[in-house]
Amino acid sequence: MKLISWNVNGIRAVAKKNFFDDLPTLNADVLCLQETKAQDDQVAETLGGLDGYHVYSNSAERKGYSGTATLTKTEPLSVTRDMGIAAHDSEGRVLCLEFEKFNLVNVYVPNSGNDLRRLDYRQQWDLDFYHYLKELEKSKPVVVCGDFNVAHKAIDLARPKANYNKSAGYMQEEIDGMDRFTSNGLADTFRHFHPELTDKYSWWSYRAGARGKNVGWRIDYFLVSESFLTAVKNAFILDQIMGSDHCPVGIELK
Repeated sequence: MKLISWNVNGIRAVAKKNFFDDLPTLNADVLCLQETKAQDDQVAETLGGLDGYHVYSNSAERKGYSGTATLTKTEPLSVTRDMGIAAHDSEGRVLCLEFEKFNLVNVYVPNSGNDLRRLDYRQQWDLDFYHYLKELEKSKPVVVCGDFNVAHKAIDLARPKANYNKSAGYMQEEIDGMDRFTSNGLADTFRHFHPELTDKYSWWSYRAGARGKNVGWRIDYFLVSESFLTAVKNAFILDQIMGSDHCPVGIELK
């Protein structure tokens, strides 16, 4: 089973590029999309021609903003949206599909913003999301994927010194939020399989030709319950797939 996560930076925009041509290459059994920037009916319309996938989405109240969608060949046992916390549940950031052996959570974590105006909110979101995952984990292992909007370690971005405690995505408070996940039973699958691999990123700024120079950040992840880690065969980054400022990331299950 191959699971792939991709921040598409607008499902309608990426659909006009190579998205449908890339799908056979991705060959995903489950494809989790973030930042769809579309309402549920628009997601359904955009993806309506796809054969073989069940499509589920969670859209923000604000049109053209945020949003998640999950495409799966296997019909889930159940689907839930959001965390059940009013302060967080208007932006379509969490979509959970329950399968036989695990809960799959598709997440688009809030960005702290260029002026860090949402950094305080982001810290509360991280804490609440951690508790949400731990509650889910009581029933069966968790696989959580998506855009976490943080580079966890210096190895995860091209210019750590220039960005540390200066830029959204590499503030200590955000790093602490990721530490909470990885120190409490959730494993970063990519680093599990590639602990010292450098220059592998999942997001590049549109500015100054960053992608061509590979001046990037690894901010898209697959985290899994440590009890489920033995079921994961590999983790990968598909940085040759274009169409968004992010590229797909994924795991294969045994």
